[in-house]
Amino acid sequence: VQLQAFGGGLVQDGGSLRLSCAASGRTFSIYAMGWFRQAPGEERKFVARITWSGGSANYADSVKGRFTISRDNAKNTVTLQMNSLKPEDTAVYYCAAGKYIATYDYWGQGTLVTVSS
Repeated sequence: VQLQAFGGGLVQDGGSLRLSCAASGRTFSIYAMGWFRQAPGEERKFVARITWSGGSANYADSVKGRFTISRDNAKNTVTLQMNSLKPEDTAVYYCAAGKYIATYDYWGQGTLVTVSS
């Protein structure tokens, strides 16, 4: 499975951005896809996740109510709609896909999101 993420950029505090991740290859093996982020000097952290078949989603507490993850099975894409962005959301965002409940086996390249104050 190959993942390609796109949609990052520079936005002002309170603004919105949409990230997308396109999956190709053996996508039938995917159980769930998720987004992680890594800020400078910090470890990579979970942001959101959605199951491929049922569409069940869960979020990190820091983004609940502001971010929405969705998937389009026909297009093999996952989207992260980010609203009410804050400077602390600034990070490189990575999409990932896993074959099982608690694993992420495939990673896309990162896309930088910068939120200016």
